Amino acid sequence: MNDYIAKRSGTSFKGYLLTTYKELVATFGEPRTNLDNHKVDAEWIIDTPQGVATIYNYKDGKSYMGDKGLEITQICEWHVGGKSIEPYNWVKKQITDQHIRHIA
Repeated sequence: MNDYIAKRSGTSFKGYLLTTYKELVATFGEPRTNLDNHKVDAEWIIDTPQGVATIYNYKDGKSYMGDKGLEITQICEWHVGGKSIEPYNWVKKQITDQHIRHIA
């Protein structure tokens, strides 16, 4: 099992993140997009001070819906997973802080 899969093992959905793909890339870098899971088009695995967080789209992209699915750049509702709620809260704060830096 590679390190990437091992890190996300045991995480589960904790909440939604309403933001753009562009904002996620600006905050966390490029996602993994070559996934074996046909329900997800892009995923970030992030080591937070509170533990691992995952950010991913779910069943709304081209991988799952084919031509009717959204391009990853069109997705604005993202799932956030973790082993507890704290990584989710940390991710939300990073996005808020990044947004404030862009408008300041």
